[in-house]
Amino acid sequence: MLRSRWWLTSAALALLGCGGPFPQSTLAPRSDFARATDVLFRDIFWWAAAVFVVVELLLIIALVRFRHREGRAAPRPAHGHTILEIAWTLAPAVILVFVAVPTVRTIFTTAGEDIPPNALKVEVVGHQWWWEYKYPDLGIATANEMHVPVGKPVQVAITSADVIHSFWAPVLGGKRDAIPGHVNYIAFSADSVGDYSGQCAEFCGASHGNMRLRVLVDRDSAFQAWVDEQKGGPATPPKASLAEQGKAVFSRSACIGCHTIQGVSPGIIGPNLTHVGSRITVAAGLFPNDSAHLASWIADAPSLKPGVLMTRMKPPLTDADIAAVVAYLQSLK
Repeated sequence: MLRSRWWLTSAALALLGCGGPFPQSTLAPRSDFARATDVLFRDIFWWAAAVFVVVELLLIIALVRFRHREGRAAPRPAHGHTILEIAWTLAPAVILVFVAVPTVRTIFTTAGEDIPPNALKVEVVGHQWWWEYKYPDLGIATANEMHVPVGKPVQVAITSADVIHSFWAPVLGGKRDAIPGHVNYIAFSADSVGDYSGQCAEFCGASHGNMRLRVLVDRDSAFQAWVDEQKGGPATPPKASLAEQGKAVFSRSACIGCHTIQGVSPGIIGPNLTHVGSRITVAAGLFPNDSAHLASWIADAPSLKPGVLMTRMKPPLTDADIAAVVAYLQSLK
């Protein structure tokens, strides 16, 4: 009875695990980089499957043909078979050539350092535990949500401000380590408009699992509208509004020491908040960017994200002050 329950539980878990959806699956490529590695994986998989079938078939033939039978003498041991020895030496070598050549070619193709002159350049900096994005040719900076145009080559230069992280948006390309003092590259051209999830793939501390990212692939017009929005200064809250009160609270609190809002505060420790109201999430993709989660984050970030560098305010902000700051930040679009 216990054994049957164990099998049923295992089968149920296996079915649930295969049910999806899998937003970070590498098996649904959405760029030339991801497609190249997917083709390589599938080719090697079928080579491995063919080798498995041949080996198992030969094993079954040997088991059937040379199995013990009553009244039959055991086969005599054979020592040395030149043709067989040459065959089982050459066969793996040939298979390795068929695997190695496309693998090496794909490695060089996806190195990310050689790009067309019209490629969009994005500088990615990993922090504990959020992502900073800079567009040097466009003069803009944002955090956690990277926008790129569909069909245009993009080069991502990746480094870190503290410890080793790893930038990974599975449907767009492979992992690249973010190493302090060193720059690694990924180059890709996304072929489908969409909102693609990613993750830090290198253990980097207490909130490694909470260091998420999003890559939003936009149509040309939508991407240009986003760029124009980012280049503009922060929205000015209406006079005598709750958002204007929030701006005053923000300007006199510890927020200004860590966060940049263009024309308001110069902080560089935390994410740039100049257009934070236009982002989909807060806390590096951990929560939706709505008033309830934003208020909880401002009030007590460490309770929501272990190890986060955003400490509790001292003295703490009142509920009224937090509501005002939330209104201000949500107005920054």
